[in-house]
Amino acid sequence: MKDPSLHRSVTLFRAFMREQTEPERCYALLARDAADQVERYVPLAGKVVVDIGGGSGHFTEEFRRRGAQSFLFEPDVRELGAGGRKTEGAVVADGYLLPLADGAADVCFSSNVLEHVEDPRTFLSEMVRVTAPDGLIYVSFTNWFSPWGGHEWAPWHYLGADRGRRRYERRTGRKAKHTVGENLFPIHIGTTLRQVRARTDVQVVSARARYWPFLPGIVPKVPLLREFATWNLLLILRRCP
Repeated sequence: MKDPSLHRSVTLFRAFMREQTEPERCYALLARDAADQVERYVPLAGKVVVDIGGGSGHFTEEFRRRGAQSFLFEPDVRELGAGGRKTEGAVVADGYLLPLADGAADVCFSSNVLEHVEDPRTFLSEMVRVTAPDGLIYVSFTNWFSPWGGHEWAPWHYLGADRGRRRYERRTGRKAKHTVGENLFPIHIGTTLRQVRARTDVQVVSARARYWPFLPGIVPKVPLLREFATWNLLLILRRCP
């Protein structure tokens, strides 16, 4: 799919809305889209790709289909086995302390993980550490004030985390998967951009709205508006020599 385009955005949105009932289709489509984005900057064939927090392994497997040596590092054993899937060679490991040598990866990849870690700055530093000089770092996250910031109990997170979570549980009769302060943490576009741009070990190649259909690089540049309209920030970073 052409990126950006209205067709792509609508297709991904429809797949996302069916994520609970058709997870295989949803994540396979998202993995192909993410791999296309990576290949805009580096051909995947023959490259070492580290997928941090890739859960069910869809991204890892898509990278492998494109000729990469891809390895999945996931801290949650339950996520590794989600949907009965099993990714060969997956490693149970914490993204704060990866069992990898400095500069081991040509591409370090993390999709929609940063909002689930308490210390995103340290998480990003570890991604940078394991990336080779001139290597690529792909990181995206759903910011807190996005319409999807509360995840399954969005958009009621705008009323407050506790209230939004309780409303979800009353309405569905199910316990919410995410709890703020435990496995979901408010993260903001402006703060993250300032932290990344202040680093001397990476160059910001692109900072864009991951799913936005029109001029995706413009919205993240507008203070305040970006916290609501970006939805999901995609950072493409280059490891400095």
